[in-house]
Amino acid sequence: MLNWRTPKFWLVLAVLLALAAGLARWRLGPAVSVVTVRKADIVQTVVATGRLITPARVALGSVLVGTVERLDAREGAVVKAGQVLAVLKSEEQRAAVAQARAALAEAEARLAQLASQTGPVAEEGLHKAEAGLRLAHAEAARTQQLFDKGFFSRSRLDEAQRTLKSAQADHDAALAQAVANRPKGAEYALARSRREQARAALEVAEARLANTVIRAPADGTVLKRLVEAGDVVAQGRQMYEISVAGETQVSLLVDEKNLAYLQIGQAAKVAADAYPGRPVSAELFYIAPVVDAQRGTVEVRLRVGNADGATFLKPDMTVSAEIVAAKKAGALVLPAGAVRDAAGERPWVLVVREGRTQRQAVRLGLRGEGSVEVAAGLTEGESVVPGDVTGVLEGRRVRADATPPAAQQKTGAPTEAIR
Repeated sequence: MLNWRTPKFWLVLAVLLALAAGLARWRLGPAVSVVTVRKADIVQTVVATGRLITPARVALGSVLVGTVERLDAREGAVVKAGQVLAVLKSEEQRAAVAQARAALAEAEARLAQLASQTGPVAEEGLHKAEAGLRLAHAEAARTQQLFDKGFFSRSRLDEAQRTLKSAQADHDAALAQAVANRPKGAEYALARSRREQARAALEVAEARLANTVIRAPADGTVLKRLVEAGDVVAQGRQMYEISVAGETQVSLLVDEKNLAYLQIGQAAKVAADAYPGRPVSAELFYIAPVVDAQRGTVEVRLRVGNADGATFLKPDMTVSAEIVAAKKAGALVLPAGAVRDAAGERPWVLVVREGRTQRQAVRLGLRGEGSVEVAAGLTEGESVVPGDVTGVLEGRRVRADATPPAAQQKTGAPTEAIR
């Protein structure tokens, strides 16, 4: 029997303890880092890049051939609807307006003359012709009677009849003249027609004069000025490009595989590459009805809110957007790196149950940044071997060494938001 006071006793005891520890390690397996299935909030986003667009761009040009006399707006200027941007030389157009006004005044004077002079004179002439015709009728009838009684000769009768025919002709001419000069007559109609023609010609001349002044069609910002004072511009030549004021929009090209995650009204955050630390709120309001077959993308548009002070955003600026596709509170989550074949049809994890590793198929739900939702296959509190832990095979005994929850997001390769 060994005496505990002897060195041999302690040597044997040390050997026995080492053997017991080794046996325990063999039975329990090696220590393996694991992550724990836990409840947490998760947000799934769709990330894409695009460009800032304006509601409309207007190309302003001249409808006339002319020389630029004055330019009143520079590039970058904020303009109001109707504000003068440029003026062309207009001597010819002003002369045409003066000529058209004179022609209109002449036509109106002719119409007034018909009403005040020509018409009444024609009516008076008709009255005289009617009186002369009545007198000629009476004289012809009396001459006929006296001729029948033998008091007048044939020549006297012929003369009376010629006088009657002449009076009838004078009456017909006077009647035609009077009718023509009445308000519904031909002379009046012709005079009114000429007045309307003169009025239309004046409107055309005034329009051409107005076209020598180039005005902003709406509130907006001058993007380009393409002429200088003294330039001769041809009809249709572009002089300015205006960005019409309105809500700021972002056009994005999103991979078609993410189309199922997108809905009108989803919230988003937009950040310009030039101002990465100044994100602004936005809302998805448009999804294109067709997919670009060559690139496999679909265009979506966001409406940028003005409440965030997005005045620093400029047209055509490159931006990145993160659209909140879905979110869930209290979901069962794992670090994305703990799920194997996550992009395949049959994702799975290596879970530790009763001291052994076991392959477990899982159904995934939302995919957040660095984490995924486990919709089926695991329960809260279970331990899962991360994907970056090597040398651990299915069915092996292991001792779970849990990673603290705060560090779980860093376990394994974190996934990015959906692109």
